[in-house]
Amino acid sequence: MTSTEQLTGERADLLQTLRKHRGFLLHTVNGLTDEQAAARPTASELCLGGLVKHVTTVEHRWMLFAVGGAEAMERVEIDWVGQFQMAPGETLAGLVERFQEVADHTDELLTTLDLDTAHPLPQAPWFESGASWTVRRVLLHLIAETSQHAGHADILRESIDGARTMG
Repeated sequence: MTSTEQLTGERADLLQTLRKHRGFLLHTVNGLTDEQAAARPTASELCLGGLVKHVTTVEHRWMLFAVGGAEAMERVEIDWVGQFQMAPGETLAGLVERFQEVADHTDELLTTLDLDTAHPLPQAPWFESGASWTVRRVLLHLIAETSQHAGHADILRESIDGARTMG
């Protein structure tokens, strides 16, 4: 039994919800070829592999923030356009493997992080100036981000081959 399976209360609820929405995203890409994962079957620039890549990057960066604040988060550069696309040589299997590595690391961190620890947000036009987020708020953000992109993925998957996550 891993230490994450022993969690209770709010911490267990947050982790269970994050895992549920990660599972929706992974279910949506299950069984796809690399070509299907890289396809953009709608008017959007989004592809399924790119969504997995983006959610991985977001979770990794926000957990760096949860541990070390904005400075730690900003040490990892972000490709604002490329993060939503599969680059030449990338495979869906590789993207899913990295997604799982980041998820496992987050799950382990959640066993020890104080949910009330807060850090000032990075300077960005989309953040309120001078605001801080707690680890709890970071987790809520990751749940929302993962859930939103799992919904995007469901639409893309249905456009590719008619498969749906639910229903």
